[in-house]
Amino acid sequence: MSSAGVTTLSPVDPTEPLLSPNASHFPSSLEENSIFIFLSFSGLLTPIRVMKWDTIESVKFKIQRCESIPFLTNKQKLVYAGRELARSDTLLKDYGVTDGNVLHLIIKLSDLQLINVKTSSGKEFSFQVERGRDVKYIKRRIAKKEKQFDDPEDQELVCNGERLEDQKIIDDICCQHNDAVVHLFVRKKHAKVHRRPLELSIVATDLAGKKTNDVCGNSSDRKFDVGGGKDSLSIQGVVPRKLPDKDFLLEPIIINPKIELASEMQNMVNTAHDGLASENHPIGSAEGTGGAYFMLDSTGQKYVSVFKPIDEEPMAVNNPRGLPLSLNGEGLKKGTRVGQGAFREVAAYVLDHPISGRRNLFGDVKGFAGVPPTLMVKCLHKGFNHPGDLIAKIGSMQMFVKNNGSCEDIGPGAFPVNEVHKITVLDMRLANADRHAGNILVTTEEHNDQPVLIPIDHGYCLPTSFEDCTFEWLYWPQARKPYSAETIEYIKSLDAEEDIALLKFHGWDLPIECARTLRISTMLLKKGVERGLTPFAIGNLMCRESLNKESVIEEIVEEALDSVLPGTSEATLLDAVSQIMDRRLHDIFNSPF
Repeated sequence: MSSAGVTTLSPVDPTEPLLSPNASHFPSSLEENSIFIFLSFSGLLTPIRVMKWDTIESVKFKIQRCESIPFLTNKQKLVYAGRELARSDTLLKDYGVTDGNVLHLIIKLSDLQLINVKTSSGKEFSFQVERGRDVKYIKRRIAKKEKQFDDPEDQELVCNGERLEDQKIIDDICCQHNDAVVHLFVRKKHAKVHRRPLELSIVATDLAGKKTNDVCGNSSDRKFDVGGGKDSLSIQGVVPRKLPDKDFLLEPIIINPKIELASEMQNMVNTAHDGLASENHPIGSAEGTGGAYFMLDSTGQKYVSVFKPIDEEPMAVNNPRGLPLSLNGEGLKKGTRVGQGAFREVAAYVLDHPISGRRNLFGDVKGFAGVPPTLMVKCLHKGFNHPGDLIAKIGSMQMFVKNNGSCEDIGPGAFPVNEVHKITVLDMRLANADRHAGNILVTTEEHNDQPVLIPIDHGYCLPTSFEDCTFEWLYWPQARKPYSAETIEYIKSLDAEEDIALLKFHGWDLPIECARTLRISTMLLKKGVERGLTPFAIGNLMCRESLNKESVIEEIVEEALDSVLPGTSEATLLDAVSQIMDRRLHDIFNSPF
């Protein structure tokens, strides 16, 4: 997920046609085929008139044009009735959107800065500003928040002993101080400068959308069942790191007493704990549809990890983005459940086996696709979203990866083929329902400056069905290249049954539908490479061409289900899937069995 933020459209007169910014006339012939929808964020409703035949992409363009928002349409997300409208070329009506419906709008702002303020009187608050704003604007925002500085003309902002002029631009401050946090302080004019004046801090590079994107997951508790059934997690032991009488808590959740955390994971938790002990508060990510928090080290200068509480997931009870509560428990993607994203985040790491062999336990060895180390934790802090009482939250913690942005910010043409291919293997194997360019980070190797891709955000993998499988890399040229011999050998070594057993060992007993998805997707991937198919060819079998047209893999599963008797064993069903899959692959690619 690239570092970004959210904003809302300004309320307008609902009687005014909104086809253009200055619309004053709307032809009657078009009015008959137009509908009003309402865009919602943070309690504001903004009406906009669209056509019944508009695609999601054209609606986003109208939003941009009507409100003169200088951001590309791919920086927007629309959510309706608990489902993200992710297919740009799909008609609005195909998602069931009709006149008067409310769409939740999220706009990612790559130049948004999060400002945390701590006054000399001990008060704390935060707000967000665009990087193009100046110091005078910050003073006005502080004046609205803090009575002590209610007169902007009486404020003085200082950075490293240098007084900031009102015309100074936030972006210029961030460029001069290229740390994770640029420290400023606010004081009354003509006041003496104290030796340790730290009253305001601006999150700089890491939330600027240039250097940083977040790396995230979600999670579980002592006796925790997010799915209300077989998909449960029983916590058998916890490694304590903090006494419960303190105002913060961070400890890893040890699911199986036979599991010993790898040194890099233990160091990650310990370093984040030390950051909390040094009063370096978690920094809420400005991007995404759920709550995510950057954890700092003891110096407050370096990001350590990202924590995602399960109760702040999209459509969960404490979601900070204002998305509606899921009424049936289904997540934003078909085949997923609210509150289960953490299991899937950790599962993606556990199943990302190293090229040298299978991952039996948490280990320091990097996985084939490079999923950052991820584990379940329990964390208590007032900086999280707590509408009610302050309680400890369960969620996933993923190691922060220093990066140069995401694939959303950088074109795919320069990416090495093998870097793209490693992500294609992960996504197809886990039937990822949310692979877009914004959740692939870009970093570089130290010894040769070659781009390295880091896949993150796997909360929508291993769904119960293939309906929402989405792979943006399908449109990249590297996807049409054949797999290397090394990658083919890695794919051949995959074993879905061993993977299911491994996840159970780690605490997640996969529901039968999710286990079936893993078995079938692994089967297709292996059969595909046996026939010499490219990632593009295999991926196309898993993704729908349009919202209402089933993918080939869905058709195969449906035909197999129809061919067996009710109550048939899972093994028999999979045999049917295998036979039908062979036939369909032969028909499509005209290759021998």
